[in-house]
Amino acid sequence: MAETIIVANWKMYKTIAQAIEFARGLKHALSAKTVLATIVIAPPFTSLGALKPELQASAIGLAGQNMNAAQQGAMTGEIAGGMLQDAGCKYCIIGHSERRLHFGEDDKQINAKVIAALGCGLRPIFCIGETLAERETAATFRVISRQLKEGLNKVAAGDIKKIIIAYEPVWAIGTGKTATPQQAQEVHLFIRKFLKETYGEKETAAVSIIYGGSVNAENIDSLMAQSEVNGVLVGSASLDLTAFLRILNFK
Repeated sequence: MAETIIVANWKMYKTIAQAIEFARGLKHALSAKTVLATIVIAPPFTSLGALKPELQASAIGLAGQNMNAAQQGAMTGEIAGGMLQDAGCKYCIIGHSERRLHFGEDDKQINAKVIAALGCGLRPIFCIGETLAERETAATFRVISRQLKEGLNKVAAGDIKKIIIAYEPVWAIGTGKTATPQQAQEVHLFIRKFLKETYGEKETAAVSIIYGGSVNAENIDSLMAQSEVNGVLVGSASLDLTAFLRILNFK
């Protein structure tokens, strides 16, 4: 059965002090509640070292927002998966639409990162999604199929369960727009079908497929009511503790 996972992507927000304050507030709030989801925070790289001791005794996991496929090298400004693991990460976001758009990452590069993450013991949070133009020209499923096929190239059947797939329609990232619950369900069903046909039903039953794209306290309940939505990748709404707690306590 697929694990329910809620990931907070802080992007380029929060200082170290702000990150620590949030983590302590979250731990305190969770101490009195039972949350039926795995919680993961992806802070800026600068806060990983400070959050590792804050969260190591908790059930909250850490994720890198990106990584390089190489283990080491003369690559100024880059970070390797082993470094993320050393900083306390168990997960890494790979292929986010902002990386594809602003940094020109293509499916081949993203695939190399997925393979490298698995190789060093990280769980990839593998992001896929279509642009508005692609949706309006009925190309959504063709785009999703290509991204899955190329992004998961050479991933062994035994490793597919370690990957979290995040469907994030590009037209809904930071725009305030969100796919309707029915649209999210439709694409998630397509992803699940692709995985079953590629890796087999037994191997993919435990793969979590989560939704990202302007997730907030107002739409979380309707999104999580969909049978194939196994969690969410939260952007701006994860920066505010009250809003994030409401998301964690979806109904």
